[in-house]
Amino acid sequence: MDDWTQTLTAGPLLLIAGGAIALILVLIIGFKLHAFLTLVIVSLLTAIVAGIPIDQVVPVALGGFGSTLASVALLVGLGAMLGRLIEHSGGAHALADRFVQVFGERRAPFALGVASLILGFPMFFDAGLIMMLPIIFAVARRVSGNNVLLYGFPAAAAFSVMHVFLPPHPGPVTASAAYEANIGLVLLVGLVVALPVWYLSGYLWGKFVGSRWILPVPSLFGSEDRDQPSNPPKVSTIIMLLLLPMLLIFLNTGLTTLGSAGVIDSTELWAQSLIFIGQSPVALTITVLVALVALGWRRGEHGTALEKIVDSSLGPICSVVLITGAGGMFGGVLRSSGIGEALSDTLSGVGLPVIVAAYIIAVVLRVAQGSATVALVTAAGLIAPAVLGGDFNPLEVVAITLATAAGSVFASHVNDSGFWLVGRLMGMDVKTTLKTWTVQQTIQSVLAFAIVLVVYLLASLF
Repeated sequence: MDDWTQTLTAGPLLLIAGGAIALILVLIIGFKLHAFLTLVIVSLLTAIVAGIPIDQVVPVALGGFGSTLASVALLVGLGAMLGRLIEHSGGAHALADRFVQVFGERRAPFALGVASLILGFPMFFDAGLIMMLPIIFAVARRVSGNNVLLYGFPAAAAFSVMHVFLPPHPGPVTASAAYEANIGLVLLVGLVVALPVWYLSGYLWGKFVGSRWILPVPSLFGSEDRDQPSNPPKVSTIIMLLLLPMLLIFLNTGLTTLGSAGVIDSTELWAQSLIFIGQSPVALTITVLVALVALGWRRGEHGTALEKIVDSSLGPICSVVLITGAGGMFGGVLRSSGIGEALSDTLSGVGLPVIVAAYIIAVVLRVAQGSATVALVTAAGLIAPAVLGGDFNPLEVVAITLATAAGSVFASHVNDSGFWLVGRLMGMDVKTTLKTWTVQQTIQSVLAFAIVLVVYLLASLF
């Protein structure tokens, strides 16, 4: 691919992308073709139509598929194992009872969202959501029995807003570096943005979604066993298991941020060792091993019986993993086709105010090729010269940073692997995911930009 240059302009590439997305929706919604098969077929067709050399079509498609699975498969698989151990041991049921006892049935969705905001500070979106799902499902079963979205959406949105707007997550850190923004100020203003955005687009939208679409709790971690074990683990044990990966991952994100800021030398062996165990796959592997001891061996489960419990968690999530990987394949094909670069060249000379241009470029790139990270990095790269060469005060630079991050989360849809992850984990079909999660991400983006724009205008007065 290094010696290939895209000859199509932005217009034809946008038509190809739009036609591919429309074909996916028609095949899945209209013809009921399986999402995995649909995404594979459309990815290959899109690569051919976009002019990617025929001998590179399959490698490009497999590259997008493999890069997505490299993180998602490990996180979903390990999360499913942990969830199954918590569910089988009776720990999820015990924690759900205590949760409802403390917060009440009416406040349970809000409390789950607040807990996810806390967990989401160091944990990436997909890892955090996987960790919370066993508890979300248990509380949903405990209270309503068949309304997973009411309890799942406040939590999913909480992880999303924390991942998008707050350091030490990679998006805001990358944009901060590009714009030379003060990382501490980004954190403070990011909190001011994230909390009201979560309340409106996560909690309140989640309540609305839960009242419109009543969906049963999926059986990803096994169906609830009404005959609960006679010796369930302590609630404190389950809470510690949930906090363990958060603390480990914070070692990674925290030390990496401190290293970028020059506070520590992150190349030293002690720092590299802690960063290693704090990477999401490693942290979740350690947590599963601890859970095997705490929820298995110490309670009399061992050998083949324990192996079968863990193995039973993998079957239900295979479809989630494959469909998510295929979504990454489609997004990867769109990126390799050059649509991002073509759009960047087209939009860079529009002449909009810097903060508006940063947001719009990120939005268009996000919608066109799916990856929030690519949208943010590309938009930041385009706007950085104007920011660095302009007369902006520190708060204005922070507002531009967060505006770019807000644009990068706009309208998650079929070319975004996260769209398939959330939809399949919560048992939604494509149409329902578009009506709920895509709209949530759009609301989140627009609300955040509105708040950031106010901050920018106020900052410009001083």
